[in-house]
Amino acid sequence: MNSPIAWIDHNGTLLPTGGPILKATNRSFRYGDGLFETLLVQNGRIRLRNYHFARLFAGLEQLRFIIPSSFTRESLGAGILQLCSKNTHASLARVRLTVYRGDGALYDPGQLHYLIESSPLAPADITPDTTGLTIGLYPDGLKSCDTLSNLKSNNFLLYALAALYAKEHRFDDCLVLNTHGRLADSTIANLFYLKDGQVYTPSLTEACVAGVMRRHLLSTLPTAGFSVHEQPVTAEDLLSADEVFLTNAVRGIRWVKTFRSSHYVGDLSRSVFNQLIKEAE
Repeated sequence: MNSPIAWIDHNGTLLPTGGPILKATNRSFRYGDGLFETLLVQNGRIRLRNYHFARLFAGLEQLRFIIPSSFTRESLGAGILQLCSKNTHASLARVRLTVYRGDGALYDPGQLHYLIESSPLAPADITPDTTGLTIGLYPDGLKSCDTLSNLKSNNFLLYALAALYAKEHRFDDCLVLNTHGRLADSTIANLFYLKDGQVYTPSLTEACVAGVMRRHLLSTLPTAGFSVHEQPVTAEDLLSADEVFLTNAVRGIRWVKTFRSSHYVGDLSRSVFNQLIKEAE
């Protein structure tokens, strides 16, 4: 029995997967010139939709994209849900939205293009696990603390290498350092830790990606009674922490069990998930 055809949305047109999309002169391929969003669709709804689109459009403006009038939050939202429906997993799906400049040399402005992909998820993919993560520290690259560091950029080389390092060393994920030798984030998530009842996370000036789940928790944790501090974080801070957890838009929250010689429990991450993430809109 043949498998059903999977579809993508390229510039508003639904196409079967597997066909050619980019030319060799594509600026995203050549220079990493673009941005992407990884979104969770659940029961026909995009979780944290407004935060995703606010980050995307702010990033496009920062990168000096020329945005056509047809490229709107409303059209993107409709296109994402239409694709998930077409691929028959609108109940629970992971969506990647990539926006990039098209063909052109280095000094050409290029036109805005976008690509939407979706893949099905199982409920277990978005609920806290019971085993916890073992994470390491990537030693071979540093992230600059500059105006581009908070973007979710198509130029993802440092994180891609950190992910390979994690796989080679049998870590579930790796933390990335900034140029000051302090912690920025992980390959696919933002970093939080708990110490003496206080919650801490690297500030945006420390070069972390401006994660949408991070933004959601910074807004909602204080209303749930938690004190949250955005500040520089070192590896030594984690070694003395009571709990450590990672957050992103799809997985929500994942608790860290082991970092170097330290071991943690996942009480706070389970509480945060149940109070603030499970029903997040």
